[in-house]
Amino acid sequence: MRKLGPFSLLQTPSSLRTACRLGLLFSFFTLGGIRAEAPGETSTHLFILSGQSNMARMDPHLTFVPAVQAAFGADRVTVVHAAWGGQPIRRWYKQWTSSSGEKIAPTGDLYDKMMSQVKQAVANRPVETVTFVWMQGERDALRRHADVYEDSLRGLIQQLADDLGRTDLHLVIGRLSDSARYKDWRMVQAAQMRVADEHPKGAWINTDDLNSGIDGKGEEIHDNLHFSVEGYKVLGQRFADAAIQLITNQAAP
Repeated sequence: MRKLGPFSLLQTPSSLRTACRLGLLFSFFTLGGIRAEAPGETSTHLFILSGQSNMARMDPHLTFVPAVQAAFGADRVTVVHAAWGGQPIRRWYKQWTSSSGEKIAPTGDLYDKMMSQVKQAVANRPVETVTFVWMQGERDALRRHADVYEDSLRGLIQQLADDLGRTDLHLVIGRLSDSARYKDWRMVQAAQMRVADEHPKGAWINTDDLNSGIDGKGEEIHDNLHFSVEGYKVLGQRFADAAIQLITNQAAP
């Protein structure tokens, strides 16, 4: 066990161990907005952009970052872009199991990487709002795990809210496009819309028109799995527009 000053958690009475754990949690969860602003210090709006390939291929600096900075100020925006192509939701959701109860390793490892980036980016700065922007689901549809996707997505959102100590998490989901039509694909699409619609601060965006045109290789695509060059720019703008609206609605009297 790593030492904490002159003692370790394993060597202290249970009441003190509990207090130490709470202290560690507080030091991390100040990014959740628990700590008030100190004199001369400004809070930030935190945006966590995560998911698989279509999120990984989107450059947030083209449209997303300029839009949220224009809305809230460049000095009041923190954007974490943590996405990995071809990955199932279990790489984020730590309690994932198949419909038969099977666990497939690894689970939660990409989530831990994402949270490490979040912690580094926030650096103990007070956080005014947190918006989770999610673009993922292709791998789960392909592997026929759509039957547990909705519960997994809800679990992931709650996992993030709990870890950040937030009860006011904003959620923006990029719904899977029309590049496929099979049953599990449609199930994931429907799950994404339900989760976003039922979340108290949630929204989803349509991506059906983003996967046709000229791709990054200069080739013509039509209803492709991945988006066109222009499509990724529009994706970032739509994510930003939805996030800004959610935050503005929260601030309205």
